[in-house]
Amino acid sequence: MANTTKKTTENFSAEERAAMKERAKEVRASKKAATGADAEAEVLAKIEEFPPDDRELAEKVHAVVKAAAPALTPRLWYGQPAYSKDGKVLVFFQPASKFKTRYATLGFSDVAVLDDGEMWPTYYALTEMADAVEKRIAELVARAAA
Repeated sequence: MANTTKKTTENFSAEERAAMKERAKEVRASKKAATGADAEAEVLAKIEEFPPDDRELAEKVHAVVKAAAPALTPRLWYGQPAYSKDGKVLVFFQPASKFKTRYATLGFSDVAVLDDGEMWPTYYALTEMADAVEKRIAELVARAAA
């Protein structure tokens, strides 16, 4: 048995283990039924912890999501800013620093209504927030939340 546990641990990076621990902490905290304002404050506090480049992108994504789909509820999901509909994560922002990648990720879950034929993108690489990018994110979020 001990070997199985050790081997499983070796299969996950330190960043992945940290994300799982953050998620467990979030689940425990959600059972305390935080209000919407408390959840948004937690998201904003998490964004403040990001390195400058990630923080700038996350702040802009947060503003765009709130404007495009005000009915979505901000929350933390695996230590990342996320926005849910009816209690299920619809869209999330993964900072580049989270898993030491070269770009941040804007992702949509299967709850998002982005269907376009038999195949469509659900994750987007994000390196900067130009006006066209901001507009595209607003369109995607509004469509996904419909």
